[in-house]
Amino acid sequence: MSAGALIIILTIQSFDYIINNVLPVRHKKRLEALVNPNFDPMGINWNVTQSKIAIGSGGFIGKGFLKGTQTKFDFVPEQSTDFIFCTIGEEHGWVGSLVVVSLFMVLLMRVIQIAERQKNRFNRSYGYAVASIFFFHFAVNIGMTIGLFPVIGIPLPFFSYGGSSLWGFTILLFILLKLDAHRGQVLQRI
Repeated sequence: MSAGALIIILTIQSFDYIINNVLPVRHKKRLEALVNPNFDPMGINWNVTQSKIAIGSGGFIGKGFLKGTQTKFDFVPEQSTDFIFCTIGEEHGWVGSLVVVSLFMVLLMRVIQIAERQKNRFNRSYGYAVASIFFFHFAVNIGMTIGLFPVIGIPLPFFSYGGSSLWGFTILLFILLKLDAHRGQVLQRI
């Protein structure tokens, strides 16, 4: 047997062992809910199921500001923080969701453009790190509201309710802007 086949077999067996013998029951349920969207829709999958219903009920142009039934009657828990995108999808529909996604893409492209024009290696790396953080939060938050990723409680930058995330994202951007403002004043090594 080749080494590659042995590694694959050992990896599969180790995953099986970890899932069946190491993980607590609640973690097993979360993994099964991620793989099987129809698993326990009234329990562990309640948030994601209600989020999908809210986004789907928004249709093309949405139900209107503060007129969403799923979000107004609290069927979607944590709708102002973790599941804010389903509120946008229900109240403003596909058009509003497209506007939010487009704004984030413009923000990401602008951050990458600022990172590209930096002369200092640290400033460039910091700019790429900021873009990566924004992209990760954006992708995971939207992915978990539509059922592509597990629900892990990542806020949508500048939309989710909460002071610490807003402060954190704002500070990240302002440090990048400050570094960009002083990019011509890079000290040269002697």
